[in-house]
Amino acid sequence: MINKLFISMTDYFKSDQKRINHFVKVHSFAKLIGERENIDEKSLFTLECAALTHDIGIKKGEELYSRNDGKIQEQLGPDEAEKMMKKLNFHQDVIDRVKFLIANHHTYKSIDSIDLQILVEADFLVNACEDNLSRETAVNLGEKVFKTNTGKQLLENLF
Repeated sequence: MINKLFISMTDYFKSDQKRINHFVKVHSFAKLIGERENIDEKSLFTLECAALTHDIGIKKGEELYSRNDGKIQEQLGPDEAEKMMKKLNFHQDVIDRVKFLIANHHTYKSIDSIDLQILVEADFLVNACEDNLSRETAVNLGEKVFKTNTGKQLLENLF
């Protein structure tokens, strides 16, 4: 199922190498952090789905509003992910959780679960690298956001 979703996302962002590379990196970090933090199998599966689809709202935001900021991703992404995941026959409970994770992946203040924490950390790591944040900025921001040992280690290793 993960591989089907992965391919569907590459179809969705066809020819947009930047977007495809972004979700591939976020997925890789999320999977690694989830496995090393020993989250349960269902949560890991859902996390991987959310990591692949977390920025799906970007395309619609750019089409409708000529913007792709975090708020628009959180607003438009859940419905786009649901459409894709329903076509691929994902269970509704997984779809619902993925929608929640997408709707909150840029809202750092209300992180209340390990899957959301990991998604935020994985996306932060990739964004910090892609945005060429300075070490000082990345570490300072990371200290406020990161909770997992693996995420903290990756942040330290990258910066």
